[in-house]
Amino acid sequence: MPTSPPPEMLASFRALAEVVYSGESYDSVCDAVCTAAVDLVDGCDHASLMLRRKGRDIRTVGASDDVARQVDELELQAGEGPCVDAVVEAEPDQHFAPDLTSSTKWPTLTRQILVETPVRGMAGFRINQADERIGALDIFSDSPGALTEESLQQISMLVAFAAVALTALQRGEEANTLRHGLESNREIGKAVGLLMALHDIDDARAFDMLAKVSQEMNIKVAEVAAQVVRHHAKDS
Repeated sequence: MPTSPPPEMLASFRALAEVVYSGESYDSVCDAVCTAAVDLVDGCDHASLMLRRKGRDIRTVGASDDVARQVDELELQAGEGPCVDAVVEAEPDQHFAPDLTSSTKWPTLTRQILVETPVRGMAGFRINQADERIGALDIFSDSPGALTEESLQQISMLVAFAAVALTALQRGEEANTLRHGLESNREIGKAVGLLMALHDIDDARAFDMLAKVSQEMNIKVAEVAAQVVRHHAKDS
């Protein structure tokens, strides 16, 4: 029987919401997602957000610091690496290289990273939107082996939230609108997580389910989300 996300994952949603919805622009929201990854993911020292739009090249739209941007630049120049591959390859949806000091799939790139940056471990996690690969959330560690399976679980929830936040922004919602009713937006995060677990779907489909019901019933997405959360609590 499907289970709801554990409390610590929902707590991460709430913590990230505090950061994301305090942003004042599209760029600040993207940077906030990266900063949240550093704050919330064990072993993560730097993070970046890559996006690719139709007919455009992949580009970095957010980063926690210059180190993350530098590694992204090296990957984009090489046209490969765990973060770029997460965007361009059909499978898998994440590429994990916890120890760059050992052998990797990208030896030339790895040598550049080891020489030019402090990064010793990295991973890229695909962001999907309406079944389209639109980008990747990338995490980097300065210590070999610091990124673990637990780190992967933590980042997966942030990837889901990033997809929801980007969907909202791309639908024309300005940051000040997103900030309004933060408590309701927390409910959206909870509802998305519940729908993902209950129906075994990705974050984009879960958000689309909420949006469809919202349109059909002519009520706000936040109200639909609150009903989903209340209904699940009643059945638990």
